[in-house]
Amino acid sequence: MEERHELLRGLPKVDEVLLDERLFLFASTPRDIIVESVREVIDTFRQEILSGERTCQVNNEEVFDKLSKILKERARMNLRRVLNATGVVLHTNLGRSRLSRQAYNAICEIADSYSTLEYDLKLGERGSRHDIISGIIKKVTGAQAAIAVNNNAAATMIVLAALARGKEVVISRGELVEVGGAFRIPDVMSESGAILKEVGATNKTRTSDYIAAYDPEKTAIFLKVHTSNYRIVGFTEDVSLNEMVELGKKYSVPVVYDMGNGLISDLSRYGLHEPTVSEALKAGADIVLFSGDKLLGGPQAGVIIGKKKYIDIIKKHPLARAFRVDKLTLAALEATFGSYIDGNNAIKDIPTLRMICESVQSLKLRAGKLKEIFEEYCPGFNYEIEECIDQVGGGSAPTDDLKGYGVSITGGGLSAQKLERRLRKAETPLIVRINHDRVLVNVRTLSDDEFLLAAQAVKSAQEGEENA
Repeated sequence: MEERHELLRGLPKVDEVLLDERLFLFASTPRDIIVESVREVIDTFRQEILSGERTCQVNNEEVFDKLSKILKERARMNLRRVLNATGVVLHTNLGRSRLSRQAYNAICEIADSYSTLEYDLKLGERGSRHDIISGIIKKVTGAQAAIAVNNNAAATMIVLAALARGKEVVISRGELVEVGGAFRIPDVMSESGAILKEVGATNKTRTSDYIAAYDPEKTAIFLKVHTSNYRIVGFTEDVSLNEMVELGKKYSVPVVYDMGNGLISDLSRYGLHEPTVSEALKAGADIVLFSGDKLLGGPQAGVIIGKKKYIDIIKKHPLARAFRVDKLTLAALEATFGSYIDGNNAIKDIPTLRMICESVQSLKLRAGKLKEIFEEYCPGFNYEIEECIDQVGGGSAPTDDLKGYGVSITGGGLSAQKLERRLRKAETPLIVRINHDRVLVNVRTLSDDEFLLAAQAVKSAQEGEENA
């Protein structure tokens, strides 16, 4: 008991710790946060002594080391950079699309300056933010008109609210998707004021089902939703977009196609079999909706394109202001679409497309390069180049697996689970997968200039550091 009291008396005083000259490293941290953190550190050591966990005197180095980690953690932003080594290109939890350098530069130019967000330089008067990107979207897609809102769920809601409030929207039961986060198409439809009219069965919907559901007084829209995040296979039948367009023409009902992923370039030669925006327009859809941060490779947005008479109605709806995008999103969208003007530039410029289209040979070579870096910087583990299956992710191409390569990590006295946790808690977190009880670092979603950062994360894991 006397020994415990001696240890407690030996704990440094708060004022003593605050005099440590090394605290200049945290000069930008408010003093009250530093004081609170010092008290927290001392209290932690006090509890260790009282519980009997600690049996030796606390020294100043230990106090400062623990204090330094706490202050660094509190100085971090909640939204942090991570290294995506999962092989999932459009990882929803990690922010989906990586922006192109062109989009990044456009954001930086606009972020710290005034801009022509709603100002017409030619006329010297108020302009419309919708005009900023409508021209380039029309040029790339061939649509008559375009508008962007803050995500594809918002795009769906504003289209239904503007064109079908109080009326029926006919949709196949097999297309009543959940888009993520427990948000479902029927819920979005209900909030828009439109009336859901389900037709067909989950696995089979025919043209006759739409014909039977049509009511000249009630039907406002024929809605088709591309099931981009799942597939129904086996005993199935559905109505193609072309067939639905013919029905729309016959009954003078606009056809709205929610295609979700927004693929502009045909990537079938790279193994990705998804419909493109131009195909949807050529089929005759009156309105097409898609996300900005999926296969388009841009920022989060919901892009609405189609016939001018419908887009004009949507632009005038009150939700157009509620759902409008800010100047940074507009800058990134304009730059992203700009890469599609010359079709050859898109895959080169846009990271999402570049990662999806990278050849197996290139991936294997880069995995070899990463293995060499790991072996040089962190020799305590065992490394092997392994084949793996990567994914597009983001609710896109669920049945199109991508053959890839990665570096597996074993040994070092750490289980796969413990190593994964330490990598996740590195200064720059390295997010990996565990495959057959081996940590796997997939190279498809890591750029070459991130290899050293990945090695630093592995080294910190080897040294037992958990910085977060």
